[in-house]
Amino acid sequence: MTSTVHDIPAEALGLLVLPPLDALTPDQQRGAVCVWDAAEARLSAETAIDLGERQSDGSGHWFLRACRQHTGLLAWRALMDHAPMCEQCVDDAGNCDIGAALRRLRREGRR
Repeated sequence: MTSTVHDIPAEALGLLVLPPLDALTPDQQRGAVCVWDAAEARLSAETAIDLGERQSDGSGHWFLRACRQHTGLLAWRALMDHAPMCEQCVDDAGNCDIGAALRRLRREGRR
């Protein structure tokens, strides 16, 4: 099953560090290959994590997707940055939607 941007809060997606949009290959810009590694195999609906549509300053729209492995790694890094600074995560991690989304992405990255 593929995760889509609709499953992941925008705040959680925003915590994933993306490469600069102008540095992406055309295949990365249209979501055919992982946004973090253009050399990887083409993504399919079953293997991709949808990172949503992005817009640049007047030069276009990108439909970014990533492989599970890279998404999991970047979600883990984002969670390690987010959790210590989030009052909900510190009190009870189960109450934070952003932390839960990042943990879900991390688990999907292990598949």
